[in-house]
Amino acid sequence: MSKQSVLIVDDEEHARLLIKQYLKEHAGFSLAGECHNGIEAVKYINMLEPELVFLDIQMPGLNGFEVLQRVEHVPKVIFTTAFDQYAIQAFEINAIDYLLKPYTKDRFNDAITRIGPIPKLLPNLVSHFSSRNGKYPDHVMVESRRRFVNLRVVDIVYMKADRDYTEIYTTANTYISSVGIGAILQHFDPALFLRIHRSVIINLAHVRELYKDIHRTFIVLDNGVELSVGRNYLPNVKSLII
Repeated sequence: MSKQSVLIVDDEEHARLLIKQYLKEHAGFSLAGECHNGIEAVKYINMLEPELVFLDIQMPGLNGFEVLQRVEHVPKVIFTTAFDQYAIQAFEINAIDYLLKPYTKDRFNDAITRIGPIPKLLPNLVSHFSSRNGKYPDHVMVESRRRFVNLRVVDIVYMKADRDYTEIYTTANTYISSVGIGAILQHFDPALFLRIHRSVIINLAHVRELYKDIHRTFIVLDNGVELSVGRNYLPNVKSLII
């Protein structure tokens, strides 16, 4: 089986050395090159066409996101950074993973295992940056214990606000995001995700039924969870009834 070519982009030499050291233990990858700034990265990504790029975010010249806006060849990407405030942008473009420095060898290995032999997770970043055209991501990055997990949007059942945080309930697990529920809603297709309460957003694909008692309206999800519809959000729900 052919090896996947890898480009390392980081302005810190010790960070590049660490990735090279960890990468040696993975036989399915070969190092194509390394860059120490964003301008070099654009040149080498287009020239070498690597299948995977370890990409720092804060760099001289261009940051990691600006690099991805300028490349013609679109690789798979694992972001590496000491800053977690860029998670939302990574969340939008569906990177394979988001490694927060300093990370361990086990955390690096976990990111590598998410790649697989064929690129499937990363959409066309150029199309995403050039124009949203009403399109929304199929995957999102969600923080979980200083890791960023790549979730399929269709697997999100509902989301619930908890003060400044958002609890995200999927078909398999629950995640807590430091992003507020209002900001999160902006990243999802309004034809699929509906706000039924000030603190609750549901995925309509996971709705089983709706029922009323004397004073309230409830939505039952396919995982059995029952959620009360807020009075101010009843028109949103009634618009779905035919």
